[in-house]
Amino acid sequence: MQFADRLKPLQFNVFAEMDRAKAAAAETHEIVDLSLGSVDLPTSPHVLAAIGEALQDPSTHGYQLFRNTAAFRQAVADRYERQFGLAIDPETEVLALIGSQEGTAHLPLAVLNPGDVALLGDPGYPSHYGGVHLAGGEVYPMPLLAKHGYLPQFDQIPPAVVDRARLMVLNYPHNPTTAVANLDFFRRAVAFCQQHGMVLIHDFAYDGMAFGDRPPSVLQADPEKTVSIEFFTLSKAFNMGGFRAGYAIGNRDLISALRSVKAAVDFNQYQGILRGAIAALQGPQADVQERLAIFRDRRDAFVAAMNRIGWPLETPQATMFAWAKLPPPWENQSIEFCKQLVAATGIAVAPGVGFGPSGEGYVRFALVQTPEQLALSVDRIAAFLKTTLKTAAFA
Repeated sequence: MQFADRLKPLQFNVFAEMDRAKAAAAETHEIVDLSLGSVDLPTSPHVLAAIGEALQDPSTHGYQLFRNTAAFRQAVADRYERQFGLAIDPETEVLALIGSQEGTAHLPLAVLNPGDVALLGDPGYPSHYGGVHLAGGEVYPMPLLAKHGYLPQFDQIPPAVVDRARLMVLNYPHNPTTAVANLDFFRRAVAFCQQHGMVLIHDFAYDGMAFGDRPPSVLQADPEKTVSIEFFTLSKAFNMGGFRAGYAIGNRDLISALRSVKAAVDFNQYQGILRGAIAALQGPQADVQERLAIFRDRRDAFVAAMNRIGWPLETPQATMFAWAKLPPPWENQSIEFCKQLVAATGIAVAPGVGFGPSGEGYVRFALVQTPEQLALSVDRIAAFLKTTLKTAAFA
C-alpha cells in the first residue's frame, strides 16, 4: 500500500515514543503523568447544565451548519468587546472551531502553496508544524531563546526567507516555554507581517491562564484586522478539553478561507456543546479565577520544590506548565532523560526536543497534580538524579 509523501514529516513523533515508554513503565510503576497538558479540574456546573438541557431538545440532534452557530459567534464577539474593547462582526469575523488546534492545522491549507514558507516559533506546539507540512509548505523555525524572553527576533530572519514567507504563527502565553508577550511586541509583529505581505496567526489557547496582567490579543495590535487571525480554545481556562470547543476571530477574508476548508472537512460540533460554550463565555467567571488560583498554588509548590533539590527554575508567568533546563550531562538528551526517568520512577514529563530543535536541553512539566503530589514527584526526581549523576547535588 502506497501512502502520500506529505505523511513523511509527521511520522516521527516524540510523544508517541514517550507513550510507549509510559506503557512499559506502567508494568512496574504507578504512572504520574506530568507530560500531557490536559486540565484535570472539573468543568463548571452551569456549563454542564447547559449541555445537559440541550440533550433533551430534539432540535439539537441534527447537523449543525454555519447558521446554527450564530449564538455562539455572538457570544465570542461580545467577549472581545467586553475584554479587549474590540468591535467584532460575528457574521464575518468569527468561526466556530473544534479547539484552536483545528485552526492552526487547517488555515495553512488556505494560505500556503507548495514551497511557500511559514515562520514558526522553535520550540512550538507540534500542530503548528503539522499544518504547514500538510499544506506542502516549508517551515522556517524562529529560535525562541531565554536570553530574548522566548520572543522571535524578526531582524534575524534572512531576507531570502522573508521574501518567500506567507505565514507567521505566534503563541503567547507560550507553550511550552510559558513566556508572555506584551502589546508592543504584537505591534511589531503586525507591522512586520504588513510590510512583507504575511498572514499573522496567533494561537491564544492560554488566554485566561496568566498569573499577572491579562495578556493582550493580537487584534489589539491590529484592530482593523488587516493581516491577523486569532484562535482560542475553551480547553484550558474553562476546562472543556474533551468537549472540543473553540473559535477563530479576525480578518474576514481569512475567516472565509478557513470556513471553506472546514466545509470540506466536517460539520460543526453538537449544538449542546456550543450552548455549553456560550454558558462558559457569558456566565459567571468566578470559577475560572478559582481554577487559576489552583494552578498558581501548584506552580509555587513545584518551583519551590525544584529549587529546594538544586534544580533552579524560574517562576512561570502563565499557562499550566513549567519549562526546565536540564542539568548536565542531560542538556542534549531530553528524550533519553524522559525515558529513563519514567522507567525508573513512573514520572512522565515531555522532552523539549519534541517541540522543536531549540527545545533540546529542556523538559516540560504539566502541573496537573496537587501541590502535595508535585512535591512528592520532585523528591522522586531528585533521587533519580542523585543516582544517575552519582552526585549529592540533588538531595
